[in-house]
Amino acid sequence: MAAPFTLTAHEASGLLASRQLSARELLESVQERIAQVEGEVHAYINLTPEVAIAQAEAVDEARASGSPLHPLAGIPIALKDILCTKGLPTTCGSRMLEHWAPPYDATVIDWMKRAGMVFVGKANMDEFAMGSSTENSAFGPSRNPWDLERVPGGSSGGSAAAVAADCCTVAVGSDTGGSIRQPAAFCGVVGLKPTYGRVSRYGLVAFASSLDQIGPLTKDVTDCALLLNLLAGPDPLDSTCMDRPVPDYMQALRVDVRDLRVGVPREYFEYEGVRVEEAVSRAVWEAVRLLESMGARVSETSLPHSRYIIPTYYLIAPAEASSNLARYDGVAYGYRTERAVADIVDMYRKTRDEGFGAEVKRRIMLGTYALSAGYYDAFYQKASQVRTLMRRDFARAFEQFDVLITPTTPTPAFRMGEKVADPIQMYLSDVCTIAANLAGIPAISLPAGRVGGLPLGVQIIGKAWDEETVLRVAYTLEQAGGWSGRQAIALAEVEGRRAVVKAAAGGG
Repeated sequence: MAAPFTLTAHEASGLLASRQLSARELLESVQERIAQVEGEVHAYINLTPEVAIAQAEAVDEARASGSPLHPLAGIPIALKDILCTKGLPTTCGSRMLEHWAPPYDATVIDWMKRAGMVFVGKANMDEFAMGSSTENSAFGPSRNPWDLERVPGGSSGGSAAAVAADCCTVAVGSDTGGSIRQPAAFCGVVGLKPTYGRVSRYGLVAFASSLDQIGPLTKDVTDCALLLNLLAGPDPLDSTCMDRPVPDYMQALRVDVRDLRVGVPREYFEYEGVRVEEAVSRAVWEAVRLLESMGARVSETSLPHSRYIIPTYYLIAPAEASSNLARYDGVAYGYRTERAVADIVDMYRKTRDEGFGAEVKRRIMLGTYALSAGYYDAFYQKASQVRTLMRRDFARAFEQFDVLITPTTPTPAFRMGEKVADPIQMYLSDVCTIAANLAGIPAISLPAGRVGGLPLGVQIIGKAWDEETVLRVAYTLEQAGGWSGRQAIALAEVEGRRAVVKAAAGGG
């Protein structure tokens, strides 16, 4: 048997069920792996070993007693540190919440507990999910396991890095403009943003409430479907979570794309200010041709309002962020300045100046300006109208196609510090992922080979509520293309780069 930390969730689940492996043994293997590489990768803000051991032992005791268990019982998971965990720190990557422990669990956390999942720790992230590289974390950046001099993406970079480095079996993140899919592409794992309203956001600390969505990051598509089965479903605590039937996503996993209609939007290969690198474009077209060879019907298409993606998103998201982050004022909870203050307004100002990082301040300023008197109609309302036009573009496209295929990112992972001083270039790294959030539709990033030792990702976008087709296409590509994220990992030098190396078990 391979080292337990290298197993996928569905592989580990089978071994746990047959008692060839205990939950405690699986956890200890993951913890040993963390001890080996966490100092290099920094995937976590806080580890929770005592909690994890208690959860693993409870699963082993329940199994020994013959109690029925969920397929994910005993599976170690990394939790993005934006999800409220009762009694455990939830920092959102910010000094503002460094010592805050919520009095309640997010709905998805509660469901994971009930399923018997094992909480390894809270994963690193860009502060309040604002960033594309995890360099905005107040607790230091995470690093890409494929090249420790490169970013893992963001804002769920810690979650993606933890999966890629085998420092957990699966992870959960949040996606506001690509924050699951972009780090998944950079780290060579699978990341899914479900339809808006498919997964409860209760207990997810809000960035932009009309865009945020929780989703899985996993080693392969099967694990993605398995975890989505647990995460998805109606929640009376979240008014935006729809009361719709949830299918068994595992049933969607079959190699079958005959007569599937696949569209390739031409706007996703070149955008003003950024061009998709040739290697990325080639990987996408190889995936498209592979589907075509298996009976899919492929043609190019157009989403004409895609040229407005960046300005639209960077009006709507900061506007909602400025409203959501107004609660952090040093009064009710969270950080409060220790400097002398003249009055309450001075206390607000100093608290927010010290507690928030530069990127969060930048977006608060942008959002506040866009919502201010005299500018609301010109900026936020206009952006909302363009968002509607984008949704119509997708609606028209899905009258002709079952899925759309695009790059996930314009480039492979970029170097640490490369874009920190140029926010616009940083924002452009999400140009391929943002539209799915604006439209509220599902999208998955799937590993699609490597260039220069770095992973590439291909994105599959589907109709609202049709995660099944998205997963079926992803599974078909994974199986036919040999792009599974299943890996055996060791710390080594690769091509002169310090990396947590992935020795592929089956290509990629």
